[in-house]
Amino acid sequence: MAGCEAAWQAANMGIQVTLYEMRPKVKTFAHQTEKLGEMVCSNSFRSNDHEQNAVGLLHWEMMRANGLVISTAYEHKLPAGGALAVDRDEFANSITNKLKSHPNIKISYEEVTSLPNEGKWIVATGPLTSSKLANSIVEFTGTEALAFFDAIAPIVYFDSIDMSKAWMQSRYDKGETEEERTAYLNCPMTKEQYYKFIDALLAAEKTEFKEGETANYFNGCLPVEVMAERGLETLRFGPMKPVGLTNPHSEEKPYAVVQLRRDNALGTLYNIVGFQTKMKYGAQKEVLRMVPGLEKAEFARLGGIHRNSFINSPTLLDNQLRFKPRSNIRFAGQITGVEGYVESASIGLLAGRFASLEIFNKSIPEVPINTAIGSLVNHITGGAHAKTFQPMNVNFGLFPAIEGLKSGRKGRSDRYRAYTERAKKSWSDWLSNFDGRKLT
Repeated sequence: MAGCEAAWQAANMGIQVTLYEMRPKVKTFAHQTEKLGEMVCSNSFRSNDHEQNAVGLLHWEMMRANGLVISTAYEHKLPAGGALAVDRDEFANSITNKLKSHPNIKISYEEVTSLPNEGKWIVATGPLTSSKLANSIVEFTGTEALAFFDAIAPIVYFDSIDMSKAWMQSRYDKGETEEERTAYLNCPMTKEQYYKFIDALLAAEKTEFKEGETANYFNGCLPVEVMAERGLETLRFGPMKPVGLTNPHSEEKPYAVVQLRRDNALGTLYNIVGFQTKMKYGAQKEVLRMVPGLEKAEFARLGGIHRNSFINSPTLLDNQLRFKPRSNIRFAGQITGVEGYVESASIGLLAGRFASLEIFNKSIPEVPINTAIGSLVNHITGGAHAKTFQPMNVNFGLFPAIEGLKSGRKGRSDRYRAYTERAKKSWSDWLSNFDGRKLT
């Protein structure tokens, strides 16, 4: 996401860009295709609310900056309540075609194995940086790159789901249209079924880590069995919470609910929400088929776990995303320690613009910290403590406070609205620096 966005932004500013993609010559555990912009985990860009949600505000800021990733996501949007979910295949096809057809972009399907000495470069190698390039980065940092483990949720064929037990409904009927209000597929569980499921989940055979690896997970993408290990009720208050839903097949209130979200425009594929897993393939089928409605489920993709690498950005990057040991290189995306598709793409957006201004020998205006993108840049380049640095999603906790606003839960709605209004003005003002390239 970040590399695609960086290339797009720089090319649109008049820079000749070579975009390096090692696939399909060099494959990864998580990727299934050679397409650019492939979504390897969820098909959701999360909340689309730009008034009360930080990630929704990030959507807005990226759209204002002619963001490739977010605009393409809107073009291939699927019903998902208040979230922005996409058909992952159509999304990747569109990203690939747009980049291939851009006159200022050349795509090279070669692996970059070391940090280059000359030229202007952006390293946006995503969650699975190749071992050769990772070793080159280590040579310059003097310490091993930090790493965490990321898990993928299974995808189910819709026609294998028993709809006499499941039903379509977004939680609290959220959405402006009937399609949005019925965007999720729900599988209910009784108390007895829930506890049997948890027991099986905990007992299932799991993927073992290699020697020297540790299970340092990112909290926003925990394997479902790791969540279950934290307490029998954890899932019932997390991805399996039964609130805001009414089962049309029974008057009995569900004790827990497994939700699935549409994964493609045809509605033939559904991914199991919040069910990233490190269970082995055979165990996944056995355990997930215990869910009412999924007894005969057929899987288009089973879940998996892979290692994600990121650098200690607070010590290695300046506020223009330049790599301190070698200033001709910038880093962008998840490798910098932001977490999520949108966050990764937003850092790519900035890196592309920063590099272009530098090539044109123009001053680089500082990104306002009170914007969604600015708060992320501040976090990874100095706002976070280097010793405890971990991947971070965008959130209003990264924003500077506004004096005079009520703190606590009661004043949260007004506070968030004030944050977004301030951010929108600051971001629009920042974009005005780009000589007529400001979107209207």
